[in-house]
Amino acid sequence: MKGKFILMLSVLVSLGWQAQVKVLFDATKAEMAGNADWVIDADAHNLSVTSTGITTNGTESNPQRIPTPAQSGITAATSETYWQGALSNWGIDLVRQGYMVETLPYNGNITYGNSSNPQDLSNYKVFIVVEPNIRFSDSEKTAMLNFVANGGGLFMVSDHTVSDRNNDGWDSPAIWNDFFTSNSVANNPFGISFNLNNVSPVSSNFAPVSFNPTILAGPQGTPSQMKFSSGATMTLNKSNNPSAQGLIFTTGSSTTGSTNVMFATSTYGNGRICALGDSSVPDDGTGDPNDTLYNGYIGDANGNHRPLLVNAVVWLAASSSLGIHEPVTKQKAAVYPNPAKDYVYVENTQFKTYKILDEIGKTVGSGILPDNGIINVQNFPSGVYYLILLSDKDSQSTKLIKK
Repeated sequence: MKGKFILMLSVLVSLGWQAQVKVLFDATKAEMAGNADWVIDADAHNLSVTSTGITTNGTESNPQRIPTPAQSGITAATSETYWQGALSNWGIDLVRQGYMVETLPYNGNITYGNSSNPQDLSNYKVFIVVEPNIRFSDSEKTAMLNFVANGGGLFMVSDHTVSDRNNDGWDSPAIWNDFFTSNSVANNPFGISFNLNNVSPVSSNFAPVSFNPTILAGPQGTPSQMKFSSGATMTLNKSNNPSAQGLIFTTGSSTTGSTNVMFATSTYGNGRICALGDSSVPDDGTGDPNDTLYNGYIGDANGNHRPLLVNAVVWLAASSSLGIHEPVTKQKAAVYPNPAKDYVYVENTQFKTYKILDEIGKTVGSGILPDNGIINVQNFPSGVYYLILLSDKDSQSTKLIKK
């Protein structure tokens, strides 16, 4: 083979493997208060969440950074109860998509560009915040806006008005609106505001697929229905941001209008945002045994919430190369030729299996690494891919160009 090219491969940390796209779920804003349990996994339930703060003297979920058991064990048959959280099904589905998921614990910090914070937002492609019950500080607002402006994807989920679960005087729609209008960066940067209402429509009033093909007809299917179980709609202000776009509206509303929006998107700088008005949509009905939960993820809207939410994260993750790192690995392997036309040869390696991800992090190929180290890529379309090499103790990744 010609054009032999040894590539520096990345250390895939913590779990023994790591997809190129990292998704962070927030748990710093009392997302566990009351009957809420907006986390992907919690092995302990010892938090008390009140108007005066969060302490370890109660029974609420206390999610850890890395969910357990390890996400490397997730398969197509893995149950949502593999992890313990009301967002576990969503998190598991994202792992199946080829992503790595983490939680920002209750005592973590929302920062951007802070190298001393191992969970700084610059290390992630997507940041998901489901029904915050504590206001964002000025520095947190700036960090989140800079994250999006520099190519991050922000998924914001609200709930209905008067849903203050920790009794501090603030509920999620008011907290999101405060983020939009009371920051030091830009007034209403996304062109979206949450209405202070409480509605429960079932709607098939979707915008045309051409408005956003990835979300409305993406890798997980074509969603066609949404059900709110006490949620808040949104109003768009295109004068603040012309890219603000409603994708789902209440029944009878115009799909090209700016009111009665149930699900919206926008862009800001190099990044993207999604906004959803009801936290029951991602709720999978399992999690904290002390809470009353509700299965909206696959139990409502004929299962249409699942493809909508997964497709939305795929769209958010495609905004830039943010969060993709390629440092030197412990165990080097030569991968050549690169660019490749028909075959890739992996030399000098003890890796046993491989995954190939496309540019947005979707797994497009996987298998046992042959003894001769040759992987057939001739049927892949031309483009940029990521080759993930896996062993029992190590994992490595490299960018792969297909001619």
